[in-house]
Amino acid sequence: MTRVDSELILPAAKQTEGHYNPVIVDVDDEPKREERPVEEVLESARNAFKSGKTRPLKFRTEQLKALERFLVECEDEIGKALYEDLRKHRQEMTMGELVLLMHDLRHTLFELPRWIKPASPERRLINLLDGVHVYNDPYGVVLIMGAWNYPFMLLLGPLIGAIAGGNCVILKPSELAPQSAKVIAKHIPRYLDKACFHVVTGGVDETTELLKNRFDYIFFTGSTNVGKIVHQAAAKFLTPTTLELGGKSPVYLDDSVDMMKATRRILWGKCFNAGQTCISPDYLLCSKETEEKFLACARQIVTQFYGEDVKVTPHLSKILTERHYNRLMAFIQSSNAAIGGAGDPRERIISPTVLTGVKAEDSVMQEEIFGPILPIITVNSAQEAVDFINKREKPLALYVFSKRKNVQDLFLNGTSSGAVTINDTIMHILTEGLPFGGVGSSGMGSYHGKQGFDTFTHKKSVLVRGIGMIGEVSVMVRYPPYSNFKANLLSFALKKRRGISFRVVKTLLVFGLGVGFAYGLQYLCKKGEE
Repeated sequence: MTRVDSELILPAAKQTEGHYNPVIVDVDDEPKREERPVEEVLESARNAFKSGKTRPLKFRTEQLKALERFLVECEDEIGKALYEDLRKHRQEMTMGELVLLMHDLRHTLFELPRWIKPASPERRLINLLDGVHVYNDPYGVVLIMGAWNYPFMLLLGPLIGAIAGGNCVILKPSELAPQSAKVIAKHIPRYLDKACFHVVTGGVDETTELLKNRFDYIFFTGSTNVGKIVHQAAAKFLTPTTLELGGKSPVYLDDSVDMMKATRRILWGKCFNAGQTCISPDYLLCSKETEEKFLACARQIVTQFYGEDVKVTPHLSKILTERHYNRLMAFIQSSNAAIGGAGDPRERIISPTVLTGVKAEDSVMQEEIFGPILPIITVNSAQEAVDFINKREKPLALYVFSKRKNVQDLFLNGTSSGAVTINDTIMHILTEGLPFGGVGSSGMGSYHGKQGFDTFTHKKSVLVRGIGMIGEVSVMVRYPPYSNFKANLLSFALKKRRGISFRVVKTLLVFGLGVGFAYGLQYLCKKGEE
């Protein structure tokens, strides 16, 4: 869920903020830090996985419950770290980090006994006597690389799926949120099994060193540019990878909605975590008439949210670094700010800003904004908005504010994005039944709920055949010498048929046998009476 972090695996000279020496934390009663080579950490995790200790359901549930205890018992420490790193208000911390994690944890604990069981797909005629199963195999040792904008949720969210899947995990928190990284490094070894779950901290050099090693799965959250680097490193070992990236998530707004409610929802999504959210509304598409109505509502709502002086409000997070702050202010200074536009460089606070008169070629439209700035592009119709979106990379999220069903369908069927939310922003991430992930340049793969479990398990096909006489008779037709009769018989047995399933056929056969047995028993009884 982060952009503007392309320095992550670029030369170290370009990245100095938040950089500190790597440590692998080994904690007993008191924290003590000892540096261990990455290779040693990997060997420890591999040996733990090979021992089979992560596979039993009991172990997985114990680790998930321990992770839940960490979130509950260390809530104040987590909140303090998030405030120091990003000046997050406690409500934003609760909504954007803890609630999502706790919800996903409990859902996984409730459903894991069912998910872990092998599935039994439908059988065809040729497999009527066989066992046909799909096992959920853990991959092994997984690398999870988190992001700075939601340093707990974007690291521990994937960890839930990895634990549920039975894997060992190497966690790499972002060095750009150093206080949060320290809390994770300090407490994860206290709560989770130290042989199976490790935390590696550090910056560019340490991340680059990690990616030189072979993992069984890599899960990365970050920018598209760095995602390409991670994917290239994974390709060297043909390592399966999930990339949670981002892009410019558009909003379409028409005049069929209650404008005050729609504007409130758009601005909340735009300004949550000061816009430093991968699914934040990035730009607004609407007609000139709708723009005027939106601006009138937005002026009132910004004051309602943050007061007259945004620099003193406790309800708006700060911009991560001075470099990011300067980049955002450059967008404002080169555009027309109809609302907001002010900034405080000392606190790195930028007031919620709406830009008008924006053109597609303007600098603010060339990259993901990742700040509380909303450019408006005027269009004459919903179809023009769809065409505008389709000329660009596929976004991680798309938001449509319209009560018109034909307009909703136009965007649902005429565009491609990681997710679509109608008449709201961001909230689709809270629904555990919906997978979260991107498409194209906004990412590959997904997680949350069952999808998280599926992401971290290989679906292993298993066929069980009998070796007895009946089992052998059923496959005799495949052996040489070949003949047209055998070929035709095989074609009949292998043909995919539409209609009644073989589960129903089996039920009917059992029923028929039961009826036959009953009639046979009745017949024998009559013969005995004679």
